Amino acid sequence: MKKNRNIIIGIVLIAILLMSVAYSALATQISLNGTGKIISEWNVKITSVTAQDISEGCNAGTPEFTDTKITFNAELVKPGDYITYLIMIENTGTLDAVLDTISLTPDENGSPAIIYTHTDPETLLQAGKTTCFLIKVSYDENTTEMPSIKSRTITGFVKYVQK
Repeated sequence: MKKNRNIIIGIVLIAILLMSVAYSALATQISLNGTGKIISEWNVKITSVTAQDISEGCNAGTPEFTDTKITFNAELVKPGDYITYLIMIENTGTLDAVLDTISLTPDENGSPAIIYTHTDPETLLQAGKTTCFLIKVSYDENTTEMPSIKSRTITGFVKYVQK
């Protein structure tokens, strides 16, 4: 009986040993290595600012701009005068852009005789495309007296987001 038990234990140990060798011979470990990479580019920027329409005797100055900021100094002479600036925006990136917000706000403490109006650029600005909008600075034609405050600043932004 004891001999049979030792034989059975021996057979079980040999079976376990054989199963281990067979498992290791049939098992394969697979290694995975990978990298995720974003290849798109976001680049919506101002490409030009030019005075398009200027009342006689007015001075549009030389507008200055960077990719994201514009500064202009319009000099108006009499009621009814105006200067219109054309702003070009280009999407040089690889992603389409959608107009999220346009906010152009004249200074509350500036001269109410100076009026700012604007058109809106295109809502969808596809990659590689250009859009434009106008900002018009005008001296209120209904002004009958010289204003005590003679300037008015505008601040604002045009915000595009990824489509």
